Amino acid sequence: MGLAYAVITAVARDDLPDGGAGGFVASIAAVRARGPGTQVEVLIPDCQGDAESLESIFRSRPDVLNHNIETVARLQRAVRPSASYARSLAVLARAKAAGLTTKSSIIVGMGETFDEVVECMADLRGVGVDIVTVGQYLRPTSNHVPVARWWAPDEFATLARIGEQELGIPHVEASPLTRSSYHAKTAAARSADR
Repeated sequence: MGLAYAVITAVARDDLPDGGAGGFVASIAAVRARGPGTQVEVLIPDCQGDAESLESIFRSRPDVLNHNIETVARLQRAVRPSASYARSLAVLARAKAAGLTTKSSIIVGMGETFDEVVECMADLRGVGVDIVTVGQYLRPTSNHVPVARWWAPDEFATLARIGEQELGIPHVEASPLTRSSYHAKTAAARSADR
């Protein structure tokens, strides 16, 4: 396909003993075998915090290791009942300690405050995250958390400024339409330049 940059993701595989880590490892190897020049970003689950599973992904040396925190600490139980804010931060800290470029995403509009989002970004930077994306939550079905409010474009711009200039995050991508893989290649290049 001649791709310069590939993002690999999957649904959470808590049904597998390794949390799906083996699939990520095999995918990274397959992309590198067919396209040695292709940069690889993986968007991984927390693998239930299993050190061996996570280390197998880290040893595969993706160019960017992405694990999404999704929302602020106060809303974690309501939004991510099977996940943990602390465990997500730990996954990102371990990836950074392994020498990887790390990335995470926050979705806003579920009832969080502006200050809580800034605190979340500070927590992410505290564990060394290099790239943060912030986007507007869109309710996928009526069974999901309703949209509490629509954030304005200037609020996203302010979050990007605070993240980069005040918190020292190398790159923050923030807009209503931003998602975790939005402009992934550009974000990786910008974070590397800083």
